[in-house]
Amino acid sequence: MRLVRGALRAWRDSFDCGGRSVAMWFPGHMAKGLRQMKGKLQKVDCLVEVHDARIPFSGRNPVFQEALGVRPHLLLLNKMDLADLKEKSRILEQLKQEGLKNVIFTDCEREENIKENVEYCIMVIGVPNVGKSSLINALRRLHLKKGKASQVGGEPGITKAVLTKIQVSERPVMYLIDTPGVLSPRIGSVETGLKLALCGTIRDYLVGEDVMADYLLYNLNKHQLFKYVERYGLDAPCDDIESVLKRVALKLGKTRKVKVLTGTGDVNVIAPDYNAAGYEFVRTFRKGELGKVMLD
Repeated sequence: MRLVRGALRAWRDSFDCGGRSVAMWFPGHMAKGLRQMKGKLQKVDCLVEVHDARIPFSGRNPVFQEALGVRPHLLLLNKMDLADLKEKSRILEQLKQEGLKNVIFTDCEREENIKENVEYCIMVIGVPNVGKSSLINALRRLHLKKGKASQVGGEPGITKAVLTKIQVSERPVMYLIDTPGVLSPRIGSVETGLKLALCGTIRDYLVGEDVMADYLLYNLNKHQLFKYVERYGLDAPCDDIESVLKRVALKLGKTRKVKVLTGTGDVNVIAPDYNAAGYEFVRTFRKGELGKVMLD
C-alpha cells in the first residue's frame, strides 16, 4: 500500500538542469571516422543506422542524413529489451513522418532476433554505444557460427576508425562495415544530452554521475517505475536523489572515511559514498534491472 500511495503523489514536472550549457562533443576520431565513411560510400549498397530504442528520436545524428543519405537507409532500434514499447506505433508513425519507412526493433545480444536477410555490402552507422559492433557479431554468430570480429564494450568510443569489410553470411554473401560512433557536433539541448548520457552514448564524466542519477530518478518516478524502492530497501518512492543515493550506499556497503575537523582534533567518520552509489544506480538501470523505460 505504501507503494500505491507513493505512486499517487506529485513528482517533478520537469528536470532542473541547473543552468548547465549544451556541451560540444566531437572528438577527433569522430570527424576522421565520418570522412572515412564518406570515402567508402561508392562501395556500399545500403546503410544500417543503429540507435538506442529507449531514445528513438533524441540524439540521432542529422549529419548522417546530410552526408550519407545517398544510399538506402535502414534504422535499427537496438536494446529493445530495455525499452518500454507500449507506444511502438506512435514511434513508427513519427519516424515515418520524418522520412524513415524502414525501421526494425531488435536486441543484438540475442541473435535469434536478427531475422532480416540483407544482401551485398552494408555500412553500419550510429552514435556511440548503441550496439553497432554487437549487431555485426550477432550476425556472424547466427550465420557463420564464428566469434567476435568487432570489439564490443560498455563505454562509448570503442570503435575508433572505419573497419575493413567483415563477412557475416555466406548465402547470400554479405559483408558489413563497422564504423565509429559519431554524435552530432552540437547536441540539441541539455536534456537531450542527459538522455544520451543515461543510455551510455556520452562518457559519464562529461555529464557527472550525480546529475545522471538525479535525471534517472526523475524519469523512474515520472513513469511510475518503482523497482528501485524494493531493490534498495526504501520505505516508499522518493523524489530526493540524495536520500535515494544514501540508501543505495548503505544497502551495498558503499562508504568512505571522511576527516572531520573538531575543536579537539581530527576525527575520521564513516559516510555514504554518494559517487559510488550513483555509479551503481545508473549501471543497474542500464542493465534493465530498474524497469523498461522510454525516455522520448
